[in-house]
Amino acid sequence: MRDRLSGLQALGGQRLAKIRVHGDYHLGQVLRASDAFVILDFEGEPGRPLAERRATQCALKDVAGMLRSFAYAAQAAVFTATEAAPEDPDRSGHLAPWAAAWEAAIRTAFLEGYLAETLARGAAFLPRRRETLDAVLRVFELDKAIYEVGYELNHRPAWLRIPLAGLRRGAQR
Repeated sequence: MRDRLSGLQALGGQRLAKIRVHGDYHLGQVLRASDAFVILDFEGEPGRPLAERRATQCALKDVAGMLRSFAYAAQAAVFTATEAAPEDPDRSGHLAPWAAAWEAAIRTAFLEGYLAETLARGAAFLPRRRETLDAVLRVFELDKAIYEVGYELNHRPAWLRIPLAGLRRGAQR
């Protein structure tokens, strides 16, 4: 796990512009409106100090938040379907591969769209090399999963398995 957290070293001496980020970017903060999406609630993660929420940060923090949200959506759907059919003990095992495939596809589509819109415009807040970007993104995803462990312990202990799965997956990448 420690080597995964060293992903920020992949930046080497490369300096990235820091920006104001959403700070609590997830699917619940996005609404579909006609042919566009509207992003809501820019006050940041409510449990973090105001100074930290207002500080400029790496844009990949928000990207990681959305990627973790996709994991939550996929796993929550499996949990809900499994709880709705207690007579089918194999339901989770049957649905998990479909949920994983959906998550992989939506992650890819989101990242491709995000990078197409930002890198094509010469965004100075992202690493230029994809390998570097992926390494930095993994660090922010692990950071988000660690935060989620504390959140779920305090608010929804039954959901703790979602961030723990994210930590396991992050340690394997």
